Amino acid sequence: MFEFKEIKKTFKVDFWDPTFTVLDSLSFKVEEGTMCGFLGVNGAGKTTSLKILLGFIKPDSGIVEFSGKLGSTNRQIFSKIGFMPERPYFYPDLTGREFLKYMGSLSKLSPKACQDNITKWTKELSIDYALNRKIKTYSKGMLQRLGFAVTLLHDPQLIILDEPMSGLDPVGRKEFKDIFKKLNQQGKTVFFSSHIVNDIEEICDHAVVIDKGNLFFSGKLNDLLEKNATDQYEVCYFDKAIDKNVTNLVTGYDQSVQFIESFLKNEKRLTSFVRKTLSLEEIIYKVRND
Repeated sequence: MFEFKEIKKTFKVDFWDPTFTVLDSLSFKVEEGTMCGFLGVNGAGKTTSLKILLGFIKPDSGIVEFSGKLGSTNRQIFSKIGFMPERPYFYPDLTGREFLKYMGSLSKLSPKACQDNITKWTKELSIDYALNRKIKTYSKGMLQRLGFAVTLLHDPQLIILDEPMSGLDPVGRKEFKDIFKKLNQQGKTVFFSSHIVNDIEEICDHAVVIDKGNLFFSGKLNDLLEKNATDQYEVCYFDKAIDKNVTNLVTGYDQSVQFIESFLKNEKRLTSFVRKTLSLEEIIYKVRND
């Protein structure tokens, strides 16, 4: 759906200060139809990458290429992208409904299509009850929901979200994740940044991980987890003698097989045999501290 090719970006705080590198020849590709998490600690370069992706700032060098399915001109491409920034701005004296209608008009939606989509997404995001209230009365979580509704209003094909679950309570986080999955099942490409590892690991099939402006990993999430599997095996079996499942952690494949053979002779039923892998959070922590 889009590709970063050797993107480099530097900044300087003041005129006399030396430049510092935010992105260092960053290259990765996000395929169409994927649910891709963009992961990195605060300051890794995620927001800068998104600003370059959306054309808000220019890189020092390198290019971003979009799939031809989004169009051939910037107007065509960006009309099919939905973006929610980490800190969206809202007109506080407008009602939620007025703001959504205004944003729909900017996307050239017909009045009927705009109203239909407002009804659909505000109900889906549980913000419909507050549409006639002024935005300045909204809580942080309500603003996140309103911002997400705006992002989806024009039915984009590529959905880009910067820390979309910031400020949400546990119920809101689950609702957002469920909507991400639903959009992805409809064929939408979802690319969202987060520094919360569990968010990425729970719902994404692909991940791009950057650290200090450099690419750490890009590809299928399972490949990264499998690559960092341990030499330990979790053996779970049902023990009739105590009438419950028992779990043992055994080191080494051959030792695990011997362990299984020993309890099968005693008529214990194997429930599962799984190789232990590090979590995504453990992998990143390990690499940063090696």
